[in-house]
Formats: sequence, C-alpha cells, structure tokens
Amino acid sequence: YGSHLDLNKCEICGRGEGYNFVNRSSVNCGVSARILKKSKKEPFKAGCITTAMGGSVLASFVQQEDFYTGQNVKVLVPPEDMSLAEKLFYCQCIEANRFRFSTFGREANYSFDSILVPSREDVSDVIKQHNIETNFDAKPLSNNKLELNTKEWQWFTIDDGTNNSLFSVAAGKYHYPSEYSNGDTPYLSATAVNNGVGNKIDLDAEFEGNVVTTEKVGCTSFYQPKPFCATSDVNIITCKRHEINPYIGLFLASVIDFNENFRWTYGRQCRVGDTKAIRLKLPAIKNLQGEYEPDWQWMENYIKGLPYSGCL
Repeated sequence: YGSHLDLNKCEICGRGEGYNFVNRSSVNCGVSARILKKSKKEPFKAGCITTAMGGSVLASFVQQEDFYTGQNVKVLVPPEDMSLAEKLFYCQCIEANRFRFSTFGREANYSFDSILVPSREDVSDVIKQHNIETNFDAKPLSNNKLELNTKEWQWFTIDDGTNNSLFSVAAGKYHYPSEYSNGDTPYLSATAVNNGVGNKIDLDAEFEGNVVTTEKVGCTSFYQPKPFCATSDVNIITCKRHEINPYIGLFLASVIDFNENFRWTYGRQCRVGDTKAIRLKLPAIKNLQGEYEPDWQWMENYIKGLPYSGCL
C-alpha cells in the first residue's frame, strides 16, 4: 500500500516545492497536488508504478518524480531494473482488467495481487528495448494564448454536395482477418481510444494522412497524421480547400467530437451521408469575394497556444 495520506491533512505547496501527491484519479498521472515532506513518512521513489484500488479503479501510471499517495492506492516497485517502456506495458496489462471492478461496488483491494500479467520472459524484446524519448513538456509552442469566442464564428457544412465544398467524405474498407497479419500500417476501427487504431496490419495504406476520421457508432473523431487503412465503420474526412496539419486537424476533430458525439449510438450510426450533412461552427474570415471561409490560421494558432502543444 502507499502512503495512506489525506490531502486535507497535508500542507499543499507550489510547483518546484515538495512532492507529488498521487490519488485515485485517471488523469495527470494520478497527481492531484504538490505537498510538503511529511516528517514521519518517506516519499516513494520515482520509477514506481501507482495503481488506484478505488475511484478510477486500476488507473496505473509510472511516476516520474518522488511522490506520496492518498488512500487506496498501491505502489508497485520492480525488484530489478526495468525500462520505462516495460513498466508502461505492465500498466496497460493491469488496466486491461478494469472491467472486473467498479467504484464503490467491487474495488480492487483484496484481489489486486492475484491479477495475472505476463511474466518478464514473455514480454517481447521490442517492448523491453523500446526507447521512449518524448519529453512531455507543458510549455506551449506559442505564448499567444487565444480566447474562444464562438459568437463570432460561422456555420459550415462538411460536404454540401457542390464542387466548392470544404471537405470530402469517404467510408473505410473492411478486410477479413484472413487477408492480413500483424504489421506496421494503422488499421482504424470503431473504437473510441488509441486514436481510433484497433490494430496494425501488413497491408498497404489505403488512405493518406493529414485527415480527420470519425467512427460511425459515436462519431468519435481523431486526426490521423500518417497513411492508414480503415474498416467500413470509419468515415474519412479530407479537407479539399486547405492543407491541414496536426494543429488544424486536432482543432477540427475536437469540434466534431464535442458537437456530434452525443447524437450518435450503435442504434443511430453516423454514416457517410450523415457525416457529409454535419454542420460545423468554425472561426471564419471574409475572402476577397466577401464570403466567409474558415480561418485556418486562427485554428492553428489556438492549438499552438495550448499547454503541451510542443509535444505534437
């Protein structure tokens, strides 16, 4: 078990002071505050794995700094040297058991230690030797932080059926499992996680990158940076009038996801025709003809002004 601390009994401090306080959250690596050192408790060392027994049950993270924990959090300490990639792999293995538990109903305290995970001998060398170099720096690319003012935005239809439409929409193509093996090409499916990638296969990519994809069941939207394949449960939205980049793509995907996700279910799926008819309210400027068009540069600048934009 972890430190068994209550945050309201700890002395909270600012960035650069004290230690991380890890609780049962599924966001921000489980860290909810910074606290000063407790006189009778030593903090746990960086590199340990924390797992929530309640709250966001089995939310697991590799802690990058020394830390304390709140109630109902277990700390996993590798008995031997283990790479960050291998630790992250075990976090995923643990979280795959979430369906067995529930908050306040069946928490993980008593049965957590008996959860089965692969032995280290069964972990692929590709995982063990994978080099994770990304530095997750919260510093934005731009110090020019823009404010959202949607009252001045304009409505645009994704594909109005004219030659002047903003986007084109196409459906993915289903491939039977017998047609492919594991490979390097992302294969998108009707999933709301992992950027829509359900698998990686050995077929040649059928769609170019720099597009937005939506899955039919919930219209969950993602920006796809690389060429990919997609099942027929995925719609591919390609911008016809402007070359998008990760910043614009993430802006568009967020707008679609926020405004459309609640409208669609397994019983009411968002098919190609439905996707074409979606109306997006976007920042806009007038062109030389006095007509509104999306303000692509504003979208890019907005994303660049957000925390962690330097990691994109």
